Amino acid sequence: MRALPVGEDSLLIDLETPQEAQAMHAELLRRRDAGMLMTREIVPGEKTVLLYGVPDAERLRAELSRWTAPESVADSGPLLEIPVHYDGADLRAVARLWGVSEDEVVRLHSGTEHRVAFCGFAPGFAYMTGLDEAFHVTRRDAPRTSVPKGSVALAGPYTGIYPRSSPGGWQLIGTTEVPLWDMEREPAALLSPGTRVRFVPQEPVPEPPGIPTSTGTPASAASGRHVRCP
Repeated sequence: MRALPVGEDSLLIDLETPQEAQAMHAELLRRRDAGMLMTREIVPGEKTVLLYGVPDAERLRAELSRWTAPESVADSGPLLEIPVHYDGADLRAVARLWGVSEDEVVRLHSGTEHRVAFCGFAPGFAYMTGLDEAFHVTRRDAPRTSVPKGSVALAGPYTGIYPRSSPGGWQLIGTTEVPLWDMEREPAALLSPGTRVRFVPQEPVPEPPGIPTSTGTPASAASGRHVRCP
């Protein structure tokens, strides 16, 4: 872990892994909420956390050099249930990459508890982790010029939902009608770092015997505040 100065009053904490960054983000939020850290904003990235607006950045930078990055983050954030129609154009391709049936893709994806690691790309777009490494997929060789709003998609270790129509190269596995970004809502973004997400299939999925299971956190093991999106 290293802390780099950004401008006059900000620090960028650079970590080794996305898991360390998520854990550090949670620890910084805890310290801020406890009055142990003064900063205007805490912004996580894939392997970084930005502290924006720190009164004494050099002092905090020295303190951070003595910190040990937390090893894990507690699954205590709010849990959102998002209804999904698993009808994506790349569902068959993802099933082929995973070596399973399309129904099994639905079971594995919806049976895993996902967690928002960070946000970016477009307002309301959240990068969610949770799937086992065996189920990580590459982006499409040829990106689409237009991905429909509400598309649920996979790329690398992440699941994302397109908050609006835009170009994109992720593998599309489903769609949702839940608004990800609404300026009339406070906050405008439905998903924020630390939020846990469960995707709920809107069509029944048959349960054949002997299906493989993800070793990620099961959705049924969730704790904390539970919200079901309409």
